[in-house]
Amino acid sequence: MKTLHSLILNLALAASLVPAVVRAADIPDRPEKLSFPPLKYEPPAPEKFRVQLKSGPVVYVVPDRERPLVNISVTVRVGEYLEPAGKQGLAELTGWLLTHGGAGTNSAGQLEEKVAFLGAELNSSIGENQGSVSLNLLSKDLDAGLGLLRDVVYAPRFEDDKITLRKQQILQAMQQRNDDSSGIENREADILAFGENFWANRYSTSNSIASITRKEIEMFHYQWLWPKNLVIAVSGDFDRAEMIAKLEKLFGTGFVTAYAMSPPPIPTNTVFATPGVYLVNKPDVNQGRVSMMLPGISRYNPDYYAVIMMNDILGGGGFTSHIMSRVRSDEGLAYDAHSIFPGGVYYPLTFEAGFQSKSRTVAYAATLVREEIEKMVAQPVKAEELSEAKRAFIDSFPRNFATKDQTAAVLAREEFTGRYAHDPKFFAELRSRINAVTTNDVQRVAKKYLKPDQLVILVVGNKDEILLGHPNHPEKLTDLGGGKSTELPLRDPMTMQPMAK
Repeated sequence: MKTLHSLILNLALAASLVPAVVRAADIPDRPEKLSFPPLKYEPPAPEKFRVQLKSGPVVYVVPDRERPLVNISVTVRVGEYLEPAGKQGLAELTGWLLTHGGAGTNSAGQLEEKVAFLGAELNSSIGENQGSVSLNLLSKDLDAGLGLLRDVVYAPRFEDDKITLRKQQILQAMQQRNDDSSGIENREADILAFGENFWANRYSTSNSIASITRKEIEMFHYQWLWPKNLVIAVSGDFDRAEMIAKLEKLFGTGFVTAYAMSPPPIPTNTVFATPGVYLVNKPDVNQGRVSMMLPGISRYNPDYYAVIMMNDILGGGGFTSHIMSRVRSDEGLAYDAHSIFPGGVYYPLTFEAGFQSKSRTVAYAATLVREEIEKMVAQPVKAEELSEAKRAFIDSFPRNFATKDQTAAVLAREEFTGRYAHDPKFFAELRSRINAVTTNDVQRVAKKYLKPDQLVILVVGNKDEILLGHPNHPEKLTDLGGGKSTELPLRDPMTMQPMAK
C-alpha cells in the first residue's frame, strides 16, 4: 500500500511539472484542419551500399543486426523477350526449375530437404524482363545457404520428371485463362496498348510448351545466368567486409562461359490501338470491367513529376481523387474507380482509368470518368489539392526505405533498371522535383497527354446488358466510340487464337 501511495504521489508531481500545452480549444474540429511540421528525412545514399565485385555483379550490401536473419536477392538480366520464336514459356519453365529441379550434387528432393532443414526460403522465377533467385535464412546457416544458392544459380540439374511436372501444371493453368474476366481484361488491354505483335503479347501455347526440350532449357540458362548479368541485394545480420568476401568467392567461378551472352536491349516497338470502344463478351458475369487507356510516357520524360501529381489528383489518390469521388462517393457505381499513369522503364507505358460496375451502369460510369478527364484538361486544379497531393507523396516517401531489406531491394532495382546510372540523385532530389510542380504544370501535362478523343476503351462483360444501358441514364457505351463498338472475340486458351463468335 505504501508503494502504491508513493507511486500516485510521484505521478501527480510529474503531471504538475508538464505544461498544459494542449487544450480543447487547440484541437481542430475536423481532421483536414490538422497541421503538422514538415517531415525531415533524407533517403539512403546508394553509393554507401554499392559494391562492384571483381567477378562482375553489382551488389548492394545493407547490414542489419536487429534480427539473426539474412536476405539475399539475385536479379538476372533475362526474360521472356529473349525466348526464341515458337518457344513461349521457356523463360517461365526455366525460372521455376532453378529451385525445383535439383542443383549441384542435390536431387530435387534432396535440395528441398536441405532448404527445409535450414528453415530457409529459396525461390526463383523468370518473368517478362527479369529473373530472380532469393534466399532467406538464419544468419548462423549462412555458409550452408550460400552453397545452395550458388548451385541453383550456376548448376541447376533440370531433372526430367520435374520438367514433365511443370509442363503439366502450366497446361492445367492455361485451360483457365478465360475463367476470370480480370485475366481477359489484362490480356486484351495489353494487346490494345502495345500491339498484337509486341513481344510481351506473345503467350505460351500448348504447342510451344510441348516443344520445349531439356537441352533448350539448359542452353537458356547457360546464356543468361552468369556474373555480369546479375545484380544482388543482401541485407541482414552479417559483417559487411565478410559478406563482400563471401559473395566475391560465391559468384567468381563455377559458371559455364562457353555460351554466356549479354542480353540485347528490350524491344520497344509498341503500337497503340485505334481510338474507340472495344468489347469482349463474357455473358456469365453481372459486372463489366472497364479500362480507358491513352498513350503514356517513360519515367525519363521531363513531364514525369507533373504527371505524377496530375494523376494523383485525377484518380490515383484514393478517396480524395476526382474519379473516385465522382464514380464511387457521389454515384455509388463502383467499389473502386481509379487511374494510373506510370512512367515506363524500357518503353512508354499507358495511362489507364479503370473501374468495375454493374453491367447496366457501365456506360454511365464510363461517361463520368471521361467527364473528369475533360475537366482536368479544361480547368486548373485547386492550389489546395496540389498541396495535399504533394504532402501525401512526400510524407509517404520514407516508406520506400522502411526496413533494411526494402532499402537493399529498392537500391538494387534502381541499379538493375538503369536509373542509378542515368540519374544517381533521383531519390535525393525526388521531393524537391515534386515540390516544384505548379498548378500550371498540372494543367499543361493534362492538356498534353489526356486526349479524350483518343481514348481506347476496353470493356469485358455481358455484351447485351452493357449495350442496353440503364433506364435512368440515357448514356450508351457506343456514344463514347463515335456511335459504334468493336467486338473482340475470346481467345482459345490453349492456342491464344481468336475463337469464332
